[in-house]
Amino acid sequence: MTTNAELARTDRILPGVWRLRLPLPWPGVPHGNAFAIAAGDGVVLFDTGIGGEGRLRQLELALAQAGFGIGDIKLVVCTHAHVDHCGLATPIVEEAGCELWIHPAWEHIRRLIDDPDAALDRRLEVARQSGVPGWALERYESSRRGAETGIDGILAPDRDLVPGVEVETDLGAWQVYETPGHAPSHVVLHQPERRLMISGDHLLGRVTVFYDQGHTPDPVGEFLHSLTVVEGLETDLCLAGHGRPFRDTRGKVAAYRELVAEQTERIRASLASGPKTAFETVPDLIGRENLNPATATLGLQLSLAYLDHLAKTGEAAPIAGTDPLRWERTT
Repeated sequence: MTTNAELARTDRILPGVWRLRLPLPWPGVPHGNAFAIAAGDGVVLFDTGIGGEGRLRQLELALAQAGFGIGDIKLVVCTHAHVDHCGLATPIVEEAGCELWIHPAWEHIRRLIDDPDAALDRRLEVARQSGVPGWALERYESSRRGAETGIDGILAPDRDLVPGVEVETDLGAWQVYETPGHAPSHVVLHQPERRLMISGDHLLGRVTVFYDQGHTPDPVGEFLHSLTVVEGLETDLCLAGHGRPFRDTRGKVAAYRELVAEQTERIRASLASGPKTAFETVPDLIGRENLNPATATLGLQLSLAYLDHLAKTGEAAPIAGTDPLRWERTT
């Protein structure tokens, strides 16, 4: 049940720009943002919020505070294919009769849509091979098996959201820049005349990272390249996927680079004492004092991504024939 504290609310950021603050069911991530931007007699909706029971109603409440309804949405644009950014895309386009635009790499989420049980089985096997103990796997499975996936229906994009595509609004045309790393499908949208950026989860006000590991060889390397991409965009205000809008995008890019370098070094140092499973590196990455079931899940995803990055740079490698898989320094 949604409490009053968790109800959607809307802030007008600029004339013609509304932040729709939508509740999320995740500890530590209480809400996510969609942005409604004026377009003629309606709006373009950038990101959708998470799917699931009662979630479309939350979006309707947020839109109503800006003076709109679902039928006023002229186009849905998703910054990336994570459930809190595209989970409501299908019911929205069906009700509004509008199009959905998303990057063609969205199919990294297809397994979750088509067969949630198989997607969970794959995640559990990756965790087992990474050294997660059996009791923890059982607890994770019991909490996830049969739970809502957060995405309502099969995505059916009408257009690939790639460089060269422009999204027209009353504020002008928004240009597309590919920024993979957080997700293979991630893009940011930039409005050059007004120096605005819709950053999705690539840049947030609170400097934190997450990599959707396992879909590409080196998401950390992709993320670092994407930081260079956004650093070159003249931006006065960044509309992020979580938290409040912020300024000083280039300062934020520098802070992200520093965080990635620090976390990469922690994984290097962890392997310096000898071969380890990915799970055994997690306390060295996030701090043993910070370890709990929620942080361990996030930490494992990060550790796997940094190990992939060190393998790409030739600094570490998996030890063949080990099960669970162990990693060692090579330089």
